[in-house]
Amino acid sequence: MNLFDFFRERKKKETPAAIAKERLQIIVAHERGQRTQPDYLPALQKELVEVIRKYVNIDSDQVQVALEDQGSCSILELNITLPDR
Repeated sequence: MNLFDFFRERKKKETPAAIAKERLQIIVAHERGQRTQPDYLPALQKELVEVIRKYVNIDSDQVQVALEDQGSCSILELNITLPDR
């Protein structure tokens, strides 16, 4: 037994479930890194539409919400197409 075998034997054997879990974590982390909008943005847009509907009759497709990162701050942009009076 040489020195490399000693360290190789101490490494615990990974089960297929542990390998699958690690691969899934890598995939999820990669997808989160590529996402351009945060998780809460669709819920925020839905709530904004509900609040605006209390005062103005609009469709949900008339509201666009965007979040833009500019260095150390984030800008929330809200565009609403209001109906004619």
